[in-house]
Amino acid sequence: MRMFVAALLCAAAAVAADPPQPKAVDPGSPGKPPSDAVVLFDGKNLDGWQHADGSPAKWSIDNGDLVCNTGSGNIQTKQSFGSAQIHIEFSTPDQREASGQARGNSGVYVQGRYEVQVLDSYNNPTYPDGSAAAIYKQAAPLVNASRPPEQWQTYDIIYHAPKCFGGQVLEPARMTILHNGILVHDNFELSGPTPGGIKAPYDPCAPGPILLQDHIHPDVADTALRYRNLWLREL
Repeated sequence: MRMFVAALLCAAAAVAADPPQPKAVDPGSPGKPPSDAVVLFDGKNLDGWQHADGSPAKWSIDNGDLVCNTGSGNIQTKQSFGSAQIHIEFSTPDQREASGQARGNSGVYVQGRYEVQVLDSYNNPTYPDGSAAAIYKQAAPLVNASRPPEQWQTYDIIYHAPKCFGGQVLEPARMTILHNGILVHDNFELSGPTPGGIKAPYDPCAPGPILLQDHIHPDVADTALRYRNLWLREL
């Protein structure tokens, strides 16, 4: 009898020790978001976007692309997020008559505070922590993985928001970034917000929007930068 009970206990322990199966997620076909993603822009409308003052986003849609109308201002999601996997696709215009920061300049602000620089850095030197895929003014990318202008490029950002307790930051925010599939930041620890983000009082513990920057350069104001297939998965 004792042996029988022991066998039952061992069997029960073995069953209890079996880990749960991972949740099934459809990764989607190329160019499509995974099944558990929050779609930020699907090529159809800007219902989920606004300017900082709450007014409707004045960027435009052209053939399914989100087009930055230079001079209209930054736009940001109405919804706020914390830790997330973020997918961005963008195309910089051909501005070979310009150079440095005046060529295809925009930015993706995570939580409205931390900028991943968007720039045409293909054969276009600038200060390293302001080049494409830089965490602006904090870290240059490990390599320059830029494609030529007018080609579609991708950022895949793994963002871990600050860990807080009682309104105090216990661990800073961190980012891992792949540019066109190439690792350019590996679990980088952010020292604080980057320049140019949301101007409201900074609360590192509060979630924030995804913000797309309208960076104005009068000498190239007639050009346009494009985004498409924007989504994230909350972590």
